[in-house]
Amino acid sequence: MNLNITGHHVEVTPAIREYVTTKLDRVIRHFDNVTSVAVILSVEKLRQKAEVTVHVRGKDIFVENEDTDMYAAIDALIDKLDRQVLKYKDKISDHGHDSVKHHVAES
Repeated sequence: MNLNITGHHVEVTPAIREYVTTKLDRVIRHFDNVTSVAVILSVEKLRQKAEVTVHVRGKDIFVENEDTDMYAAIDALIDKLDRQVLKYKDKISDHGHDSVKHHVAES
């Protein structure tokens, strides 16, 4: 997995890099097919913005979040990303098996 962390108008310190990496490990643990992750951290006046694009097989998952604190923005971003990754994982692993069970039960 390739991890790319960039900063626009903000320096990506080793502490921020480590914080993002440990938070992303929690999300990546749910899903093995992640090929690359691109994180963009930016500052626009008083708004701290964090964006992430996760490239998985068959889809790109994009999430962004803004807050007054960079660490809070990263935390909320990871929570959103976790929900989207779990939703995508459920969608691809479902394969419509429930609908077959309902049709058999109704007959």
